[in-house]
Amino acid sequence: MHDDGFFDEDIATDYDRRSPEMFDEAILGPAVDFLAELANGGRVLELGIGTGRVALPLAAKGLSVHGIDLSRSMVERLREKPGGESIGISIGDFSSTTVEGTFKLAYLVFNTIMNLTTQEAQIACFRNVSSHLDLGGRFVIEVMLPELQSLPFGETIRPYNVTETQWNFDEYDIVHQGLISHHCIVEGGKVTHQSIPFRYVWPSELDLMAEMAGMQLRERWTNWSREPFTNLSSGHVSVWEKVR
Repeated sequence: MHDDGFFDEDIATDYDRRSPEMFDEAILGPAVDFLAELANGGRVLELGIGTGRVALPLAAKGLSVHGIDLSRSMVERLREKPGGESIGISIGDFSSTTVEGTFKLAYLVFNTIMNLTTQEAQIACFRNVSSHLDLGGRFVIEVMLPELQSLPFGETIRPYNVTETQWNFDEYDIVHQGLISHHCIVEGGKVTHQSIPFRYVWPSELDLMAEMAGMQLRERWTNWSREPFTNLSSGHVSVWEKVR
């Protein structure tokens, strides 16, 4: 039986419904436009394609999109959507799974680089991406910045979404650069809980990984709308170019 990791059938069934804000045109539209501009008509590779939130609108613009994902359950949801059958999918770990041919653009969105929970795996991801890019091709990552400045000295827990029906909080392991995201949801009198491990990563560390893989930083913004990246940014969208 295939291991879907943390994104099994139960999670895949409700994944889109529990993140409706990510489908808001004000968020999704700039991301799709940003990526389509960089692709410039070339082939596109999405790592962690999931249910196709970004891949499907890119394909609707006429781009050839291929995806890699570990979870068959998530990919099944993509296939059920209009246009989902036309997108090529490779099942596997995106840090090591290879795809035939080369690409003009590769991308990781919505903190997905942090699903690789070791520095070695994140380095392997950059090298794998580089091996798939055309010379001059671009690699884009959208990822949060660790909110360590919000933690009182010695504390490790940061709540970020607390309502009557949902409690979300991050648990930081500063020594090992780890983060466990906890999600508790109350529906129909039933409480469900999921904890997912991540490895947070700094922009300078990503730049070094890119350099090791033959890429150089070309752009870094706070968001898809290209607002400047500053010391107040809570995340970033970074673009590296394959130069060798």
